[in-house]
Amino acid sequence: MVEAQDRSNKSKLLRSLRSLFYIVYDDTKKMSSAILSYAGWAFLPGLVTGWLQSIYYGITIRAGEPKPQPGSPRYQKHRRAIHMTVIIAYLLYTLYEADYWVRQKGDFYQDLGLSPEAGEKAIKSRFRRLAALYHPDKISTEDAVAHSAAEAYFVNLKSAQDTLSDPVKRFAYERFGPDVLKWQHCKTIRDYLVTGVQTSSLPLYAGSGFFLGILSFTSYLQWGRFWRYLALASLFILEYHTITRPYYPPILTKVFNPFLRTFTGHAPLVPFQLVVLARKATFTLFIAFSQLGGLFPQPPPTSTTTSTPHDLQQLARLEGIAKTTEVEASRLIALDMAPFSGDGGGQKELRGRVKEWLVNNTIRNDPEVRDAMGRAMGKRRLGTPAGARQ
Repeated sequence: MVEAQDRSNKSKLLRSLRSLFYIVYDDTKKMSSAILSYAGWAFLPGLVTGWLQSIYYGITIRAGEPKPQPGSPRYQKHRRAIHMTVIIAYLLYTLYEADYWVRQKGDFYQDLGLSPEAGEKAIKSRFRRLAALYHPDKISTEDAVAHSAAEAYFVNLKSAQDTLSDPVKRFAYERFGPDVLKWQHCKTIRDYLVTGVQTSSLPLYAGSGFFLGILSFTSYLQWGRFWRYLALASLFILEYHTITRPYYPPILTKVFNPFLRTFTGHAPLVPFQLVVLARKATFTLFIAFSQLGGLFPQPPPTSTTTSTPHDLQQLARLEGIAKTTEVEASRLIALDMAPFSGDGGGQKELRGRVKEWLVNNTIRNDPEVRDAMGRAMGKRRLGTPAGARQ
């Protein structure tokens, strides 16, 4: 009896440790995936662009012909076009990766093998059938790993059946996902909505709006600023409409699910999965905008000047200094001309000598003036009669 109890306690301890390991592993995997995604956005587009440009020149330019040199207009034009193509392709890949992650995690409808339109009777009937097939009692306790896996799978099926059979929990699950299983204090739809907004939506939009405001205030990443605000506002409207309406959003039932079912065989998306994909797409677009901003030709800087009070103060100060300098120069000139005051003939003689000095030392010493005078004197000598020259 004691040995059986010890084995039971050890089994519970192993299950707890295994669950803790899976939780830590899953969180670490998510963090690593996010870090790798952002790191990829930082250097992969530029690296792939260089490779593709070299391959493009190797295919389109014949041997012996000169290739466009880095920095030349043709080289920059090709690099810009290839870089844009790479960023758009990487953006589509990121969205595909997010969709793959959502499909891998699944949902309670996929776990039970039902469609989101299934009623309560169909849910309970499906659970009884699966429980009869995969109940842990059908697995030998000697195989601890298989028995633990069967227990975990049965618990997940039981959680799916309990959640989807309760209209309130089903509404909350379809809007907020498996996180609602942790909100044990919630009893009504209003409780779930308030908790979901406080724990998920409010921190996201408050943080994103604050971050965009900081970027706008610091004049950083100005390109695409309008589209960033538009994307964030569109995401907010989509999420608000999704979590507050008692029905699925039309964009999901009439656009996404029919398209995915027709062309990819994708299982129907639940509203919370649509919100997850929309969030991923929005913030991936933010990063793509920052990458694309430097690739478009920048408009020439405009010479718009705005006078601030500080500028006006400086201009007034410079004007005062200029007036003071003008007065001082006039005073010094008057002092220099003081010996000739009252002597009109002296002042006239001084002006004549200054004029003569300017002519003799400035104008006549100019190379062009001297050359012109030499040509004029030469022509004058050639035009004088021989008898006159003797």
